[in-house]
Amino acid sequence: MYEFEKYRAPSQANVVDLVRTHPFALIVSNGGGAEGAPTATHTPVIIERMPTDGGFVGAELLGHIARKNPQWEHLTTGDTVLLVFSGPHGYVSPTTYDDDPNVPTWDYAAVHLTARVTVWEGPAEGMHVVTRTVEELEKLESTPWDMTTSLPTFERIVGGIVAFGFDVIEQRTVFKLSQDKPREVRDKVVAAARERGCPHGAVADLVDRVGGSR
Repeated sequence: MYEFEKYRAPSQANVVDLVRTHPFALIVSNGGGAEGAPTATHTPVIIERMPTDGGFVGAELLGHIARKNPQWEHLTTGDTVLLVFSGPHGYVSPTTYDDDPNVPTWDYAAVHLTARVTVWEGPAEGMHVVTRTVEELEKLESTPWDMTTSLPTFERIVGGIVAFGFDVIEQRTVFKLSQDKPREVRDKVVAAARERGCPHGAVADLVDRVGGSR
């Protein structure tokens, strides 16, 4: 992903927050597709460990896919994959601007992490990744679910997944949130998004909260 200098994340805290709150990621790997095209799988990817400096380079993330999904068969421990995390996004109409002529655009936030993958086929590693995933995702719920009584069920079906560890070697971000516009224009973008509704996540809140923090 190309990083536009003026659209970099305002802070690393914003990057970590996007990954934590939008964990349904794409795992993209080389080959496996038609005529050698890359393969991508949508799956939850969660943070296991962060470096002390708060950056993602050096972090460890966890994920899993169905064993029936052939993507994992094309992966060997040490291969590199791309993890794509998409945040809120939405169309911006020129009707929100004060000048004319103008052009429409799209506001969005995204984080791409390149990582070396470790493939875990065993049930012990699979259980660790599945239970850690549940723990992290339940933190997003107002009333977290206690998985204790369901662990025997997890153990019966964990053979149906293949788990991964991801050691991050590169981070790229784009937080394009109308920050190149004056405050009064950003306010109009926010108001228009809220009036229309944000079908792709709360982009209005992100523009309001993050778009002007430079």
